[in-house]
Amino acid sequence: MSYPPLGLGRDDAANYVGVGTTKFDQMVKDGRMPQPREIDSRILWDRTEVEVAFRDLPHRASNEDENPWRNI
Repeated sequence: MSYPPLGLGRDDAANYVGVGTTKFDQMVKDGRMPQPREIDSRILWDRTEVEVAFRDLPHRASNEDENPWRNI
């Protein structure tokens, strides 16, 4: 049997949400992504916590929301 990993290294965690490692590091620092866990000297992100953090990110505003003329 093959199982998806519970823990993701930094590169894999960044790839999982579709950003580079520098952006992922910024998102961890500002709280948009979770803090990693530590197993001895190995630093891993919980895959499900990363998923939850990703789903908590705001959606992009639609063009309709950005159009100041829509109510005229």
